[in-house]
Amino acid sequence: MRAAELKPLTNYLFHYPFVATPCLLIDMGRDVGGVGKRKSIVAFSAICSHKLAYPAREVAFIRFQASASKHSEAERIHCCADHSVYDPSANAKVVAGPAPAPLAAIALSYDAKTDQIRALGTAGTEQFDAFFAKYDFKLSMEYGGKARQQSAAATRVQELSLYCRNVAQC
Repeated sequence: MRAAELKPLTNYLFHYPFVATPCLLIDMGRDVGGVGKRKSIVAFSAICSHKLAYPAREVAFIRFQASASKHSEAERIHCCADHSVYDPSANAKVVAGPAPAPLAAIALSYDAKTDQIRALGTAGTEQFDAFFAKYDFKLSMEYGGKARQQSAAATRVQELSLYCRNVAQC
């Protein structure tokens, strides 16, 4: 994806490192040590470290919120399942709620000549094995046994609201 295509403070979803593992891509609009011309672009696994809530086609309980809410400050990743809150400008560290660990970071690269962003790997507490164990049946139905396949060299990036029918607001 080209960095210039991202709208600041908007939820984008892509699947990495596996076909069924969702990630959030966010342009924070300011330097947060990420990638891009302003070092403003970050990505994290969208699997909550508390109870493994994740954005599914039917509903997303976890998402980036640009504005403050009753339960958290502005510019936070919030899981409405049990109100775990993460700070995407500080490596998705836990700032509130029962989550035991930060979200896994998705390492990104940026090519200034082409303005391309690429996912390179993951860092931090990965929830992938627990995620696949917990949602095995559901993921098998949705992905036909391909849930654990590595993501392709190019994966679709889209706004979360276009992927999920309902994005929980809390």
